Amino acid sequence: MELKEAIEVIWQNRKYDTSSEAEALSHLNEEVAESLKALSRGDRQKAQLELEDALSCLFIAFKVLGIDPDEVIKRQVNRMKNQPGRTMHIFSNKVEIRVGEEIRGGWAIWSADDLKEAEKMAEEFMCKIIREEENEFKKKKEEETANVRENQNK
Repeated sequence: MELKEAIEVIWQNRKYDTSSEAEALSHLNEEVAESLKALSRGDRQKAQLELEDALSCLFIAFKVLGIDPDEVIKRQVNRMKNQPGRTMHIFSNKVEIRVGEEIRGGWAIWSADDLKEAEKMAEEFMCKIIREEENEFKKKKEEETANVRENQNK
């Protein structure tokens, strides 16, 4: 079955009647949220069923919004091919988020909990984790400490 044909079949057999874009997206959001809840409870089968319902809701939203699914797929594949990789660089005292070579954000790490949260975020945002051997700020701090000691000894 072709994608456009599948969307028409789902449209004809939908459970709710909507012409509202917001309502169509709300239904989609609800199904995805239910799938996530089921998965977090460990109910993989229920998560799959909810996700299948979400797919139908996505197709209904496409129809309501007048979106051509074939064009969407072409654009999405292009974006995925051209998208630079996201990486999370974990140093001894900080985290940097990079897209390609560009640093897009970062924060300090103060505890093991901070590190766990950073790793959790990396997974959530599909970032590859790169653990850096040396931290440039650590080097600087060591140099400054050495300079202070030298000055005190004079």
